Amino acid sequence: MTQNLDLRELAGTLFQDPDPEETREWIEALEAVIRVQGASRAHYLIERLIDKARRSGVNIPFSATTAYINTIPPHLEKRCPGDMAIERRIRSYVRWNAMAMVVQANRKSTEYGGHIATFASAATLYEVGFNHFFRAPTPEFGGDLVYFQGHAAPGIYARAFLEGRLTEEHLHRFRAEVAGRGLSSYPHPWLMPDFWQFPTVSMGLGPLMAIYQARFMRYLHDRGLLDTSGRKVWCFVGDGEMDEPESIGGLALAGRERLDNLIFVVNCNLQRLDGPVRGDGKIIQELEGLFRGAGWNVIKVIWGSRWDPLLAQDTKGLLKKRMEEVVDGEYQTYKAKDGAYVRKHFFGKYPELLEMVAHMSDEEIFRLNRGGHDPQKIYAAYAAAVEHTGQPTVILAKTIKGYGLGEAGEGRMTAHQQKKLEENALRQFRDRFDIPIPDAKLAEAPFYKPPPNSPEIEYLHERRRALGGYLPQRRRQSSRRLPPPQSQAFDFALKGSDGREMSTTMMFVRILTGLLRDSKFGKHVVPIVPDEARTFGMEGLFRQCGIYSHVGQLYEPEDAGEIAYYREDQKGQLLEEGITEAGAMAEWIAAATSYSNHDLPVVPFYIYYSMFGYQRVGDLCWAAGDMQARGFLVGGTAGRTTLAGEGLQHQDGHNLLFFSAVPNCVTYDPCFGYELAVIIRDGLHRMLENGENVYYYLTVMNENYPHPPLPEGAEEGILKGMYRLSGDADAQVQLLGSGTILREVIAAAELLEKDFGIAAAVWSVTSFANLHRDGMLCERWNLLHPDAEPKKPYATACLEPTQGPVVAATDYIRAHAEQIRRLVPRAYYALGTDGFGRSDVRKALRRFFEVDRHAIVVTALKALADEGKVEPAQVKEAIAKYGIDPDKPAPWTV
Repeated sequence: MTQNLDLRELAGTLFQDPDPEETREWIEALEAVIRVQGASRAHYLIERLIDKARRSGVNIPFSATTAYINTIPPHLEKRCPGDMAIERRIRSYVRWNAMAMVVQANRKSTEYGGHIATFASAATLYEVGFNHFFRAPTPEFGGDLVYFQGHAAPGIYARAFLEGRLTEEHLHRFRAEVAGRGLSSYPHPWLMPDFWQFPTVSMGLGPLMAIYQARFMRYLHDRGLLDTSGRKVWCFVGDGEMDEPESIGGLALAGRERLDNLIFVVNCNLQRLDGPVRGDGKIIQELEGLFRGAGWNVIKVIWGSRWDPLLAQDTKGLLKKRMEEVVDGEYQTYKAKDGAYVRKHFFGKYPELLEMVAHMSDEEIFRLNRGGHDPQKIYAAYAAAVEHTGQPTVILAKTIKGYGLGEAGEGRMTAHQQKKLEENALRQFRDRFDIPIPDAKLAEAPFYKPPPNSPEIEYLHERRRALGGYLPQRRRQSSRRLPPPQSQAFDFALKGSDGREMSTTMMFVRILTGLLRDSKFGKHVVPIVPDEARTFGMEGLFRQCGIYSHVGQLYEPEDAGEIAYYREDQKGQLLEEGITEAGAMAEWIAAATSYSNHDLPVVPFYIYYSMFGYQRVGDLCWAAGDMQARGFLVGGTAGRTTLAGEGLQHQDGHNLLFFSAVPNCVTYDPCFGYELAVIIRDGLHRMLENGENVYYYLTVMNENYPHPPLPEGAEEGILKGMYRLSGDADAQVQLLGSGTILREVIAAAELLEKDFGIAAAVWSVTSFANLHRDGMLCERWNLLHPDAEPKKPYATACLEPTQGPVVAATDYIRAHAEQIRRLVPRAYYALGTDGFGRSDVRKALRRFFEVDRHAIVVTALKALADEGKVEPAQVKEAIAKYGIDPDKPAPWTV
C-alpha cells in the first residue's frame, strides 16, 4: 500500500532521522558507487530513486539548484596542459594594458570614458579560452564564434596588441575614431570591419543572437548547405545582464533544440552598474535554477583551488552551510575589505570554522580565490562544456568586479565607473601582477609588451597557431558567389495581375515562391516568419519547402489530409519561430550575416506584422546595421489604415520612419507588385552581386486590388524613390502617394478632374527616405563646393519642371512625408495618420485620419486657393460636397 507524505512529514523525516544507522548505510552505499562506478552512475541511481518515490506517491519537492560549491570536484577536473606560469604573465600583461588604455585616454579627456572593471573580473575567463579553446576559421574548419561581453573590449584590444595585430598607436586612439585608426568603444563591426563580428554591448542582444546563431548553424548543417559539426558558439555575458528579457528569451529554445554547440559563460561578479545584482540573494543559484529548468547543462565555478583543502576538511558540512547562508551583498563586501574582516565576519560565525582557518594568516584568508579567477578551474569547466553532448552548457563563474584594482575599485559599488587610477593604485596593480615597469615610468601608466622573442610572446603565438589563427576576426566578403535568380520569379509581378485583385502581400509571396523554386538560387533563400504564415498567405510553403525541425516531425499533424498541411522536416527551409519577434529577428541576423560568419551567402526574408517591427526590436535592427547584415525585412499589413479592424496596437503608422533612421537600411513603401519586384531584384543585385552592406525594409499590405504592369521607363524612379504615374506637364497640381494610399491619390486626381475640372499629376513615391538621403548628399556637396555648379536633388529635378502646389498623402505619420519638404520647389502639404489607430473598415479609417481621396481633394483645392488659382468658395463647396465636418477634433488628439 502506497503511503502519501506531505511536505511537513517529509521535512520531519529528513531532519529528525528516526534511524541514523540506516541513513549511514545508505550514504555509505552511495559513496561506494561514486568511488567505484563514478559520479554519472550515482547520478543515474539517485534520479531513478526519486522517480520511483514520486510514482509511489512520495511528494518530493523539486529543487532546481545544487549546493553552493563547484559542480566539478577537484578529482574530476581535467588538468590544463598549458604552461601556467607563462599564461599568468601573459594574462597580467593583458590586464595592465587594458587598464592603461582607459587610464591614458581619460587623462587626455574625461569625455573618452571607458571601463576597466568588467575585463578585470573576466580576464581569466577570456585568456583560458584564447589559449586553449577559441578556434579560428581555417580553410578546413569554419571556426568558433565568440560573442564577447561588450564592456570587456579593452581587454580584447590589449591581447591583440600583444599579438601584434594592433599597434601602440591604436591603443593611444581608444575611443578616438574620427581621425581614423581608432579603436571602437565596444565591439562595432561597422567601425572595425576586419576585427569585430558581433555588436554585444547593448545588453541582452549578445545572448539572444548567440542562441539563434547556434540554431542557424544547425539549420545550415541539417539542410546540407554547410558542415558546421564541431563548431562552437561561445557567449560571454554578465550576471546583471541576465536581467534583460532578451538574455533569457531564448533559453528554452536552446534547451528544447539541444544546442550542444552553444556555451554560455556568465561572469558572475555579483555586481551590475550601480550595485549588487542580488544583494539580498544569490544570483548564481538563481541562474542555475533558470538554466536547469530550461534544459541546460549547468557548471558552477564558484571557489578557486585555495578553497579545496578547506572544503576537503568540511566533513560535517559546516563550511558549505556558511557558504549557503551568505548573500551576495556580503560576498561583495568581503572583497572590498581585508582578510581580518573575512575571518571575523565569514568564518567567525561558527567556532569550528574559526578553528579551521586558525593556522592561516589574514593575507592567506584574503587570498582564498574565487573560481572565475582560477585558470585551472576555468579550464576544467571549459573542457567539460566542450565535451558535453545533448544540451547547451552554461558556466556560472564567480568573480570580483574590478579584480586587481585594490582600493581603487575592487569589489566596490563604484567599480563600473572607475576610469582613472592614481600613482599609488597603479603601483599596487603593478606589484600584484608583477608588471616589469620601473617606478620612474609608473605615473605614465605606459603600455607594456615583451620583446618578440620572449617566451611569453612566442607562447602566445604558438597557442593561437594551434587553434587556427587569431580572434576576433571578421570576413568582409564571402569567397562564394550565388548564381543570380532567374527572371521567372519576377515575371508575374512585372506583367501585372491582369485585372485580378491581389494584395502586395500575395505579390510578395508569389515572388518568394518563385525564388524558392529556382533550381540553383532557391536553396539559399531563408524564409522566416514568427507565427503568422497563414495570416500572410504563406501556408503553401509548409508543403513546398517544409518547416525546419531538427528532429523532423514526430507526429501526424491534424491537417495531414489538406494540401497546405503543417509539415515539419529536418531539411525544412522555412523558419517558423513561434510568437517571438525578437527571436525571429535574431535568426534573421544570423542568416543575414552568414556571408561573413560562415563564408556562405544566403538571402533571408523575414515577414511579420509591421507594427511589431522596429518599435519592438529596434535595438536588434540597429545591431543588424552595425553587423552589415544583408537581407530583407518585410513589414506585413503595414500602414495605419490597411489593417482595418485589428485596432490600436496592431496599426502601424510610424515604423517605416523608424527604419529610415538606420543609416544602411533601405526602405520602400510600394503600392504595386511591379514596384515590389523591381525593388527586390535590385536589392538582390546590390547585396549579393555588388556586396553592398545594406539591408532592406519593405512594406506590404493585405488590401486587394488590381495590379497594372510595369510602366515603360519606371525602374529608375522606383529605385530612386519617385516616378510620375499619370498626368502631364500641364497638370495644375502634383499629387504624391505611396503604399495603398497611392490608390486614394489616384482616386483624388479623378475627383479633381470630374468635380472641379482640375488636372492633377499623380506620382508614386516608393521611398521618401531615399529622396531625403539623396537631398542631404546634394545639399552637403553644394555647401562644401560653393564655386561649383550646384547638384540638384532627384526629387527637386522631378518636380521642378511641373507646376502647382504639391500634396503628399501616406499611411504614415506626417513626419514621414515631411522628409522631402526642403526638396520640393513649391508649396508642399503633407497628409498622414498621426495618432492612435482604431478598429473599423479601411474607408472609415482613412476618412478619420484625413488621408482619403476627399481629404486629398480638399487639401489640393486649398493649396490652389492660397495661390489664387481657384476661389476659396470651391474649397468650402468640396468640404460640404464630401460631408467633411470642419469642427471634428484632429485625429491625433482623440
